[in-house]
Amino acid sequence: MHVLAPDYKSRLRYIIPALIVIAIVFPIFANKYLLTVVILGLIYVLLGLGLNIVVGLAGLLDLGYVAFYAIGAYGLALGYQYLGLGFWSVLPLAAIAAALAGCILGFPVLRMHGDYLAIVTLGFGEIIRLVLNNWLSFTGGPNGMPVPSPTFLGLEFGRRAKDGGVPIHEFLGIEYNANLKFIFIYAVLFMVVLAVLYIKHRLTRMPVGRAWEALREDEIACRSMGLNHVLVKLSAFTLGASTAGLAGVFFASYQGFVNPSSFTFFESALILAIVVLGGMGSTVGVVIAAFVLTVAPELLRSFSEYRVLLFGVLMVLMMIWRPRGLIRISRTGVVPRKGVAP
Repeated sequence: MHVLAPDYKSRLRYIIPALIVIAIVFPIFANKYLLTVVILGLIYVLLGLGLNIVVGLAGLLDLGYVAFYAIGAYGLALGYQYLGLGFWSVLPLAAIAAALAGCILGFPVLRMHGDYLAIVTLGFGEIIRLVLNNWLSFTGGPNGMPVPSPTFLGLEFGRRAKDGGVPIHEFLGIEYNANLKFIFIYAVLFMVVLAVLYIKHRLTRMPVGRAWEALREDEIACRSMGLNHVLVKLSAFTLGASTAGLAGVFFASYQGFVNPSSFTFFESALILAIVVLGGMGSTVGVVIAAFVLTVAPELLRSFSEYRVLLFGVLMVLMMIWRPRGLIRISRTGVVPRKGVAP
């Protein structure tokens, strides 16, 4: 653990406002391709932040994290298909459903550690994928399911609205722009990412965040201090899963279609790699790593056959040269009070 001087002032207080301004201006100049790449990057930021709670802070190795991602995505598709629910209705419901799934997964694995925990969570991820793939009458199986486009105050983003509605470009009196849907998803997703970043930042400084870190460092010591390890583990699984559920809703809206092939073990491995590459427990590191691992494949399309090989080489080099990730966790020191022994 790296400890900073008590009077240390982080550069992030200047960098974060500058990045927010750039993010606000970005859609004005971006084309559809750039928008979709950045949306995908932000989705992986959400996934990385959620898994960072489970793996980076609580030290619980979860190899089936993609299952919660699938619950969020299919929650939107199934909610629309059977209940007529839209984007705004499903967004909180998917987070709650994924959180409940995380809680259900948390109970059987409370006494497990290390490799055993990884195997059980890996099995859970595969069970969800196989259910989605084989339950043809409910989920459409390998054929997948369509997902409705999001709406804003009942206004649709298509050229022509369904069921006699009003498209948003007609309501605003502007020309039709095919990018409006992606600009809207980008704007909402960016606000959700900011909210999750703030909540995670606050949680790590609250007793529950300290409890996660205590559990990661030494579970026996954690329990001997009177901490309820059951609640600590369940809170990590639940909060991490709810973030993945949110990401799943945005992914389904962005694609307009979902099928089980989007939720394989490789996705879980990629999200875990984001956490490891960024630095276990490091929020800024995870954000940077998420964009590196999602934007880099787009830049290296000509090497698509070797993409996984390059990915593996990158991880090996990281483990050799920066085993703690791109950015290690830091704590700000405290000035001792007068008359108190250091």
